[in-house]
This record gives sequence, C-alpha cells and structure tokens, in this order.
Amino acid sequence: MSPVSRLSTPLASACVVNLLPAESNFKRFVEVGRVVLLKSGPFSGKIAVIAEIIDHNRAIIDGPTTGVPRQSFPYKHLILTQLSLTGLPRAAGSGVVKKHLEKEATVEKWDKSSWAQKRVALEKRRALNDFGRFGVMLAKKARRDVVRKAVFKAKSS
Repeated sequence: MSPVSRLSTPLASACVVNLLPAESNFKRFVEVGRVVLLKSGPFSGKIAVIAEIIDHNRAIIDGPTTGVPRQSFPYKHLILTQLSLTGLPRAAGSGVVKKHLEKEATVEKWDKSSWAQKRVALEKRRALNDFGRFGVMLAKKARRDVVRKAVFKAKSS
C-alpha cells in the first residue's frame, strides 16, 4: 500500500486533520506599521513605528511625533506593542508616518494604555528622593490602617 493511499482512508484523514496546529495565540508580529517601544539607547522608553523591515535582525524605525529620528534599529532592542498602524505603506517617509500616527491617535492610545501608565508610575517612583520615599511609606501605612479597620468592622458585624 502506497503512503498516499494510506492517507485516503477516512480514519487516516481524520487523524491528519487533528494533527494540524491550532490557531496561534501570538498576535504581535514584526510588520510594517507595528508600534514599538525602544528599550535601549538614547531614546529608551519612547515609542516609534516600524517603517521598513531590513532583514531578520534589523528594521527601520521612525517616530516623528515622539522625537525618535528615522534610523536602523535591531529587533533585540525593541519591544513590540499591541498597537499597529493600518494601511501604512512599506518604506513610508516621516511625513506619511506622522499623518498615520495623528489620524489613528496612536500616541494617545499608548498614553492611555495600562503598560504606559505603569512605566510612568515606575519612573516617578525611581525619581523620588529619601523624603519622597518616606512620604510613600507613611501613605501606605495610613492605607493599611484604614483597610485593617474596615476588615475588622466587616468581620465583627
């Protein structure tokens, strides 16, 4: 029996269908228009857009509204975000990228995301001096006391 005829049986074709991989949960691909967060260099912490894919190691990024100049950047120093510009042509210039960013309000969407808000809070926390950290400690202590009293009151009633 040839290998092809063995797959022709109903049982074999049902097994082949079941062996196919399920739809992937992975949604963040390196693609033209993908908004990325820079994690190293002088523009660390800023967002930019992939304007062109050079090869499997580098892409041309551009951030005309965030102050990131058009440049080649390695993927290992980029973090892909959930945001993506739709309809951005390959090798689009800074003007076209800027129009798409403003039209889709991408920077505002990024600023409203929980990821960006956590990064801002972390930067504020890192910038605190000793007195600021002392104030945070007192605020946490006061909050802890309020929660403890509320829990005690709820348990007793």
